[in-house]
Amino acid sequence: MQVFSVILSLFLALVILGTVIVIIFDDGDSSKKIAWILVITLLPIVGLVLYLMVGINLRQSWFFKKKHRKFIEVFGTRAGAQVHELLFGHGADNLVKREYKTLAKLLSTEASTCVTNGNSLEIITSGRRKFDLLIEDLRNAKEYIHMEYFYFRQDKGSQQIKEMLMQKAREGVKVRFIHENIANIAIRPRYYNEMKNAGVEVVKFTKPRWPLVNLVTQLNYRDHRKIVVIDGKIGYTGGMNISDDYFVRWRDTHLRITGNAVAGLQYSFLNTWITADGEVDEDFSKYFPMCATSDPSCASMEISESQADNPADDMEGNGMAEALAKAPIHSLDMNFKLKGNDILIQIVPDEPESRWGIIHMGAVWAVQHARKYIYIQTPYFVPPEPMLQALQSAALSGVDVRVMVPKKADLFFMGPANRSYFTECLKAGVKIYEREGRFIHSKTFVSDDYLSEIGSANMDFRSFNLDYELNAYIYDITAAKVNKAIFLKDMEASKEVTLEEWMKRPLYRKIVQRIIRLFAALL
Repeated sequence: MQVFSVILSLFLALVILGTVIVIIFDDGDSSKKIAWILVITLLPIVGLVLYLMVGINLRQSWFFKKKHRKFIEVFGTRAGAQVHELLFGHGADNLVKREYKTLAKLLSTEASTCVTNGNSLEIITSGRRKFDLLIEDLRNAKEYIHMEYFYFRQDKGSQQIKEMLMQKAREGVKVRFIHENIANIAIRPRYYNEMKNAGVEVVKFTKPRWPLVNLVTQLNYRDHRKIVVIDGKIGYTGGMNISDDYFVRWRDTHLRITGNAVAGLQYSFLNTWITADGEVDEDFSKYFPMCATSDPSCASMEISESQADNPADDMEGNGMAEALAKAPIHSLDMNFKLKGNDILIQIVPDEPESRWGIIHMGAVWAVQHARKYIYIQTPYFVPPEPMLQALQSAALSGVDVRVMVPKKADLFFMGPANRSYFTECLKAGVKIYEREGRFIHSKTFVSDDYLSEIGSANMDFRSFNLDYELNAYIYDITAAKVNKAIFLKDMEASKEVTLEEWMKRPLYRKIVQRIIRLFAALL
């Protein structure tokens, strides 16, 4: 027994030493390194477990290439030059306003795609509307359906979509479905087996081969994306999952996209699918039909600087915004279809093993470069330090910074977590609004009547560092004015939190908020 104890102690010491060496050679922040070393030294077992769960820095280019090697090889050999040109050619970047070109370049770093033109867009603020549109588009699918969701529940609306997927598979449509592991842990295998028996191809988000990797990847690194691609022509993304919470009870924002930006959604889906050992046909042309013909939008575009800075005809945006301002609050139970087919959209995926945290960097850049206003909606407001400082500096410099969060969170610990940042924001001049009534799950950003961002990423440590996310950046005057009007309409159901009132909150709430904030990186 004594020998066993000595061996165990030596093994633990070696593990601690090895972990400390890994931490020292990591490229991360030095203060975090010291904190982790102290925690592991003082509480070896607890510290090691916590480090494995949330401390490992996966943002290494070699790690990304190793994990995604199969996809990189497959895409490199099967995707033609036109597809590469559309996704990574930077041709449409010249259409972006001059002051936003550096943002477009930043967001196209590494595995992200470039700006695309030739797009139409519908901004959906009603879960029922999304359900109806999605069911109809699925029903009309001819060749394939690709679907990837964080939540795919077993309630009434989810069952209807599941039945539609199974029906289309029986009709001969290729249906591919990715499900996240931990978020849907309560769903039994039989649920997915029914889909498989009907002909739906189903893969788990991760398939780790070792218990330790299984623990880390499944418990902490989750697929938070919401993607649908139908026949390569229609795409959905945004904040809404497949659940009656989103279809009926909550207020959320989603996108229905047609045009070249669908290629970005397709690229992200295929990356996850092949990385998770999903099978794909030899011919990739069917997945990018916008490049199957001699479509000039797939070619390298020569566009002058003056074209990018000419103001677009925004009468439609003004008219839609004015109509929404006069309408009752329930007018948000609809969608906003932006006419025209030349909206600039950039699809930006991010994941923990990518070299750079692009979505976090993009959000910080957008806040730092705003000149007039920034309106943000997020259900989880736990900003990392760079984001918090960017918001504070923008407000202190005179920018109208507004952040909207739900009055009552869906998770008991998120209310105190959100509010633990209110004091610092309010003192800097950031305006905080708590939306009452329906829980608001929207993840939106709009600034200066030009830049909009709608996607899956919350403004928290988890979305910026740990989860697999995907946001759509929209460079368009009309879209920005509509998004701004949606925010202002939601303000009618919100109460502003003033600094004077906030400082009078009970002491016990201050204590709870501070304690919860200690675990911000785990939330």
